[in-house]
Amino acid sequence: MQSGSEQSGQPERAYSGQPEHAYPDHWEADVVLRDGGTARIRPITADDAGRLVSFYEQVSDESKYYRFFAPYPRLSAKDVHRFTHHDFVDRVGLAATVGGEFIATVRYDRINDQGRPASAPADEAEVAFLVQDAHQGRGVASALLEHIAAVARERGIRRFAAEVLPANSKMIKVFTDAGYTQKRSFEDGAVRLNLDLEPTDRSLAVQRAREQRAEARSVQRLLAPGSVAVIGVGRAPGGVGRTVLRNLLDAGYTGRVHAVNAALGEGPHELEGVPAVRSVAAIGAPVDLAVVAVPAERVPEAVAACGEHGVRGLVVLSAGYAESGPEGRERQRALVRQARSYGMRVIGPNAFGIINTAESVRLNASLAPQMPAAGRIGLFTQSGAIGIALLAGLHRRGAGLSSFLSAGNRADVSGNDLLQHWYDDPATDVVLLYLESIGNPRKFTRLARRTAAVKPVVVVKGARHSGSAPPGHRVPVTRIPHATVSALLRQAGVIRVDTVTELVDAGLLLAEQPLPAGPRVAILGNSESLGLLAYDACLTEGLRPLRPRDLTTGATPADFRAALTAALASDACDAVVVTAIPWVGENGATESGDGEVLAAALRSAVAAAPGPAKPVVVVHVEMGALAEALSEATRTAPARRTAPAPAPGAPAPATAPATPPVPPGSVAPGAAPQDTAPQDTAPQDTAPQDTAPPDTPEPGVIPAYPAAERAVRALAESVRYAQWRRQAADPGRVPEFDRIDEAGAAALVERALGGPDPDPRGVTLDADTTRALLGHYGIEVLPTLPAPGPDEAVRAAARLGYPVALKTTAPHLRHRPDLGGVRLDLATEEQLRTAYAELAETLGKPEELQPVVQAMVPRGVDTVVRSAIDPAVGAVLSFGLAGAASELLGDTSHRLVPATDRDAAELVRSIRTAPLLFGWRGSAPVDTPALEELLLRVSRLVDDHPEVVAVSLEPVVVAPRGLSVLGATVRLAPPPPRTDLGPRSLPVYEGPS
Repeated sequence: MQSGSEQSGQPERAYSGQPEHAYPDHWEADVVLRDGGTARIRPITADDAGRLVSFYEQVSDESKYYRFFAPYPRLSAKDVHRFTHHDFVDRVGLAATVGGEFIATVRYDRINDQGRPASAPADEAEVAFLVQDAHQGRGVASALLEHIAAVARERGIRRFAAEVLPANSKMIKVFTDAGYTQKRSFEDGAVRLNLDLEPTDRSLAVQRAREQRAEARSVQRLLAPGSVAVIGVGRAPGGVGRTVLRNLLDAGYTGRVHAVNAALGEGPHELEGVPAVRSVAAIGAPVDLAVVAVPAERVPEAVAACGEHGVRGLVVLSAGYAESGPEGRERQRALVRQARSYGMRVIGPNAFGIINTAESVRLNASLAPQMPAAGRIGLFTQSGAIGIALLAGLHRRGAGLSSFLSAGNRADVSGNDLLQHWYDDPATDVVLLYLESIGNPRKFTRLARRTAAVKPVVVVKGARHSGSAPPGHRVPVTRIPHATVSALLRQAGVIRVDTVTELVDAGLLLAEQPLPAGPRVAILGNSESLGLLAYDACLTEGLRPLRPRDLTTGATPADFRAALTAALASDACDAVVVTAIPWVGENGATESGDGEVLAAALRSAVAAAPGPAKPVVVVHVEMGALAEALSEATRTAPARRTAPAPAPGAPAPATAPATPPVPPGSVAPGAAPQDTAPQDTAPQDTAPQDTAPPDTPEPGVIPAYPAAERAVRALAESVRYAQWRRQAADPGRVPEFDRIDEAGAAALVERALGGPDPDPRGVTLDADTTRALLGHYGIEVLPTLPAPGPDEAVRAAARLGYPVALKTTAPHLRHRPDLGGVRLDLATEEQLRTAYAELAETLGKPEELQPVVQAMVPRGVDTVVRSAIDPAVGAVLSFGLAGAASELLGDTSHRLVPATDRDAAELVRSIRTAPLLFGWRGSAPVDTPALEELLLRVSRLVDDHPEVVAVSLEPVVVAPRGLSVLGATVRLAPPPPRTDLGPRSLPVYEGPS
């Protein structure tokens, strides 16, 4: 796969004469390729001459012909010099490497309008690729194009030109599929392509679709290996390596297993009945996954052996890395660099392991002593201890897993990678994540939103209040409060819970019950008190409970069945809570077998329910048999939710996990036949369209809870998520407004920052410049005139027109009307002078108070609108009522920028004090459409100009008609880098924290 325009016999292009710049190490990146392997992309330097010659010798004659348009069997010394000496501005070369050797190259040369070598301000360059034949079809050229395009934009190049032979269809496809605006012509027997390098919506969509396919495939290779080697298996029972080997065998792993122990002598050996060798190199067959359980100082040797043998992925259980201090952090960096240099991905270090319950795989490469039951839940944890607790909790409740991964320090594979995999995994219906840190919050939010549109994503965040990431985790530092992060996650459709117990509660309900159509809840049971507790819990969670139906303590299972049947058939409710306590028979003794009988009655009612399915939960008190009977149904039930088809733009797994067979007689009543896992589908570069909650008519499996509050809380999360799913089908739009001068604002921002070399510390704009910048976006700020003395105040009032307001602007009095620093409705000069004297007498000298005069505006509700750029999550738009509501009580809503019209409406309505805007206690409703427009204009300003790092409009007085912005501050600074908009690359988590 090659392109080129340097033809044999043509004169060699002259060297540009530009001095060489410093080596741009920020261009280095690790990328995941189409098949799930990794490669490193880096600039080519003069030290690469030998690698380039070796690389070229392994390229076929046909590929060389496509590159140079003529037979070109070998590179001359001049060629090697030209292709390895670059100035990193006008002439740039990048190489993709695996194991330190080149597998592909790309270069550009800046040219002028005549196609001759040039320097800036020329903004066009010729680009040419060469990919080793053995690595064609892995997506290497597409990845290189993304990176060389980003480099070119950084160096002021806006267009690429490429000449490709018509027969070189693969290379033509790389260009045409990239999504850039392009032109094509046919000249002198070659196809000439011109690409505009400005990113487009399509190029970004293509890039993200390729990223999803590649990262999902890389996880699938870890989850479904054909063979596993355990490195560090002791000869005596016990120890980490021996335990993992035993767990692999006990789980019934379907692939080949090898044991590695460097202390073994010569000759054949066996450990736990499997072949054992001294090193990976001695294994006479391919190895897909290696589990490393040796001391940290011996890991590099093991990784090198795995890389040389062609191992695809590593699970590093060894400790002693970043969690242990600076030396360990450096060891962790080296581990990831070494593994990626061989194209391997790493789970860990300090990991607990990985599990895949698919019948065709049955992989338990972890320290979990028991293989979980197969089910529809995907589970990711960063903590091994929490992983143990969650596995045990899910097992007790009868919930099965599709896959599990505990990543430890997650130096490489992270929750983002698992989201990419589970997004279109047909074996997973619900995603549960325990996170202690989020390495790339912007990407996580993007992936979570996309995944949540097709299946629930439930997250519990540990280390929320410690102020730092856990040892071993390299993450960007966020400056926004935890509550804001939670609000932004909920905006992305994430179900945010606080404890691992709530994680299990919500996951069990979402995996086993349909999504509710609304918040109306029917409550029925044989305990009036328990019913009232459930009723109160529903009100607390914002649900709409119906009056509880008391079946009395004498109710039989038949009574429960009849009542539940009636509730499920009723149009008055969307979900049902069943409460149960042990009932007493005619002889005064508790009925024997009451739990099993009641469970059967409830499942029978669900199975016979007509119409759309409704979620049912059971609250029980001292009825362990009931919970056990219901959990047994869970363990043996087939898939309840039809898994969404693989999303366009993301492939199905190479080995689709199969739903486990269901023993005869254990299928819950009404259950449908077992689904067949879908086959691979051709990838497409579009996103799934159907985001409405799926109908789930599968009945019979009912989750049970020991407390009404826990059941209702899980049900409330399901209700809120279902509502988000319905709204996600129409996420809103970013409207266009008049009176927006983007170019004028850009010029003002550049001037204010000091031109092309801005002060990295930034600058806070003065009042006039602030008003001018906001004016470019149709945001008018009421003029404020200084009043250092009473005479100046009178002249200011005459200029503005009476009535006026007199305010102090001293920092300790600003936005604090409760301290008496504001006088309103001053209609005459006499009133103004009196007010001025009172302020000076009670609060201090005018030079301390810094008084100002402002015209009066129509009365309304004081609000505050803010936007700030957080280094971790990006630009955030916030809204609240001014004063104590937002500052003291934290009653503020948040949305990510750019905000849509739906986001703006939700911002206004989601604060607890929102009734004050809509006519609370007979007051006049304010002009919320004008307020929403203001929010959208601020969002547009910040989105268009990332240099605007902070905006505060306070107060914004919203009247029944219109609004007035009385105060504004704007801060500018060079924008932080956008890691989510650059070319695809793997994150680096393993650096010092």
